[in-house]
Amino acid sequence: MTARVGVVTFPGSLDDGDAARAVRIAGAQPVRLWHGDPELHGVDAVVLPGGFSYGDYLRCGAIARFAPVMETIVDAAAGGLPVLGICNGFQILCEAHLLPGALTRNQHLHFRNRDQILRIESAGTAWTNAFQSGQEVLIPVKNGEGCYVADPATLDALEAEGRVVARYVGVNPNGSQRDIAAITNPAGNVVGIMPHPEHAVEALTGPSLDGLGFFTSVLKHLVGAPA
Repeated sequence: MTARVGVVTFPGSLDDGDAARAVRIAGAQPVRLWHGDPELHGVDAVVLPGGFSYGDYLRCGAIARFAPVMETIVDAAAGGLPVLGICNGFQILCEAHLLPGALTRNQHLHFRNRDQILRIESAGTAWTNAFQSGQEVLIPVKNGEGCYVADPATLDALEAEGRVVARYVGVNPNGSQRDIAAITNPAGNVVGIMPHPEHAVEALTGPSLDGLGFFTSVLKHLVGAPA
């Protein structure tokens, strides 16, 4: 049976279509989920896409965290549902306390849009098992508030527990502490990533096909997950 991967649309989402296309290219069935509908409609995994949910008022992701669909996703994630938050989705995961820390304004105070090399630090998550630890990938980054910050104890815990999923290589585009580009929760089913793997799944439109591995990883995870 084809896996069903939900892609949430919030008011202000702009990469939901790209995320759905990436899911389809990976071999799964994309299921469009609406922010105001708490039902997940039987999906096997969820992607929170990039954009400017609710206009990024208050803080990025602060209003989306209270959307009806997020209440269901928070509960489902605690039960093991794989959830990937991309850019604004990463911000929402932090606001929902599914991931620690926060995403703040880029240190240089400028929006950055560029192709970025990342190093995969953890291949043990539901969203990165198609990679090798230490593998370098090239995917786009585009954000104005992508600087990952946390208190020293949290950063040390992320390092010690192997929960840093990816780091920026070369230039750090936003000043994220310890060059962190992506992190995971202790169970490895929830991942937040600031760069955009959904923009690197086709040769025609992306700088590489390296982003596809994030989406094929979850399919591999679902096949191996207990029924």
